[in-house]
Amino acid sequence: ALGVPVIDADALVHALYAGEAVTPIEAAFPGTTTDGKVDRQKLTAALLADPSGFKRLEVIVHPLVFQAEKQRLAEAKSSGATFAVLEIPLLFETDGDKRLDITIVVSAPAAVQRQRVLARPGMTEEKFAQILSRQMPDAEKRRRATFVVDTGTTIATTEAEIDKIVADLRASPVTGTAYATHWS
Repeated sequence: ALGVPVIDADALVHALYAGEAVTPIEAAFPGTTTDGKVDRQKLTAALLADPSGFKRLEVIVHPLVFQAEKQRLAEAKSSGATFAVLEIPLLFETDGDKRLDITIVVSAPAAVQRQRVLARPGMTEEKFAQILSRQMPDAEKRRRATFVVDTGTTIATTEAEIDKIVADLRASPVTGTAYATHWS
C-alpha cells in the first residue's frame, strides 16, 4: 500500500512446494507429495512425528528460497525501488538478519499471539507448541531489531507505526551494504 516491494518468504515456499522443491522433498520425506505438489498436511505430520526432519527440510528449501528472494530483489531494484521488505519467518533463528541492513520485528503480547494462532484453520495446541519451540524468545527478537512494531494494538495504530518507519526510511535512506554484499 505504501509502494514498497514486499517479498514474502512463505509465498515463495508455497510456490516451491508446487515446483522445484517437490522432488527433493519427496526423496527426503517419502509420501509427503500428492499430484506433483508437496502436501503440507502430510509434511507437517511427518515433522510432528520427527522434529529432526526440520534440518533436512531447511537444507532443501532455504537455498531455493534465497535464490527466489535474490531474483525478486533484483527485479525491485531494476524497477527503481530504493528499498524492499523481505518478510521472513524465523529471520533471526536462521541468521538471515546478517544479510540485511535493517530489521523490523512485528510483535504482539503472548496471549494475543496465542489467540490469533489458535484461531487459524487446522491449528492445534501441538502445532502451536512446535512453532514456538523453533522460535527465539520475543524479547530477544525485540532486542535485536532495528524497529519493533507492536501488533497487539489496533490495526490503525499498527499501520501508523509502519507509515512512520517507511517515512523515516525515505527521509533518511540507509546507505548499507547488504544488497551489494549478499544479494547482487
